[in-house]
Amino acid sequence: MELTATIPVRKNPYPKLNEVDFKNLEFGKYVSDHMLVCDYADGTWKTAQVVPYANLSMSPTTLALHYGQTVFEGMKAFVMKDGRINIFRMEKHYDRFVRSLDRMCMAVPPKEIFIEGLMKLIEVDKAWVPNKSGEALYIRPFIYASEAKFGVKISDEYRFIIFTGPVPALYAHPIKVKVETDYVRAAKGGTGFAKCGGNYGGAYYPTRLAKEQGYDQLLWTDAKENKYIEESGMMNAMFVIDGKLVTPPLSDSILDGVTRDSLLTLAKDLGFAVEERQVSIDELETAFKKQTITEAFGAGTAAVVAPIQTIHINGTDYILPVYDNKSLHNKLKDELELIRTGVSPDIHEWNCIVG
Repeated sequence: MELTATIPVRKNPYPKLNEVDFKNLEFGKYVSDHMLVCDYADGTWKTAQVVPYANLSMSPTTLALHYGQTVFEGMKAFVMKDGRINIFRMEKHYDRFVRSLDRMCMAVPPKEIFIEGLMKLIEVDKAWVPNKSGEALYIRPFIYASEAKFGVKISDEYRFIIFTGPVPALYAHPIKVKVETDYVRAAKGGTGFAKCGGNYGGAYYPTRLAKEQGYDQLLWTDAKENKYIEESGMMNAMFVIDGKLVTPPLSDSILDGVTRDSLLTLAKDLGFAVEERQVSIDELETAFKKQTITEAFGAGTAAVVAPIQTIHINGTDYILPVYDNKSLHNKLKDELELIRTGVSPDIHEWNCIVG
């Protein structure tokens, strides 16, 4: 018998679906009625269960609150053209989750708990999946060190939770970014490739400074020389230079983005040249001066693509050409949408159909 059939479900007695304004969704505002919860203690994972979404109760000495053992994932589910629900690239997200947890010395939930538990949760809250183009049910699996002990140590107890919520499309309009050369997001040998909380908290201050200067986000550079582009905000950075799709190569300071991987694969399918290589600040400046750069965008689960209009480099704002439906990032985003909604064939077997 599949685990899905045996996961206990306790229905929320106070459902809030009718309180959601699906015509005016805001990212992060609405949370679905249920969540999956599974605890780890005494060296084993306990029974996973779907319960009503509710606040957590924890000791002030909970280790995650002090020493940073907390890891999360970001995923999405979509309504397909036939009405079924599709969880996109679930196994690749699990694999990345495992790598992040290993780096943070945290217990790894068995694959069947992650996969089957998520499928059960989506099955219970499938009415929460919006059906407007570009919208989705955002899925947030996360684990935190739940042991109550204030000494510095690797936790022996963890809580695994998955909650979801309907979200709109993001970044409908191109954004302005600034190349950051004073602060760093991640360094070689660090946790930049992991989706752990500290990576995000540490980026807030320089991002705030950039916003005060009129920019929406940062283009992060490497920690050693501040010479090479690494990420765009909290997304992977992509450029179209000389007609080729160029993106920095994966490393221990760059997140292995699922959307990044998907877009690179689709670009190759569509016949575009793809290069995974270092992109220097000098190369970007030269490309602007020679007018050989035609697109720049961030790639990530939340936004899918975030087109960039302006890149600030060494005191100068460089402007990208105006985008249209023929722009590569729009073609890739549209093709990804067609696959996730079942309009185009899923030749790479990325979709996981719930029902």
